[in-house]
Amino acid sequence: MDYLPKDPMMLMSSVNMLLRDEEYDTLESLCCAFDRDPQEVKNCLLEQGYIYNEQQKQFRPVGCDA
Repeated sequence: MDYLPKDPMMLMSSVNMLLRDEEYDTLESLCCAFDRDPQEVKNCLLEQGYIYNEQQKQFRPVGCDA
């Protein structure tokens, strides 16, 4: 993958896949590799109803993030 998608659903899917497959240890390291600000990614996906769960290392729907 050369870049993180701009479409929010594709972005969420890509980030979750890269973290799940252990390509990257943290959201911060993933964002650094793709020259994206982690907070910008979190804010973009929060606007779509998804929140980042640090323990699970994935974005999940708000309310299902426990």
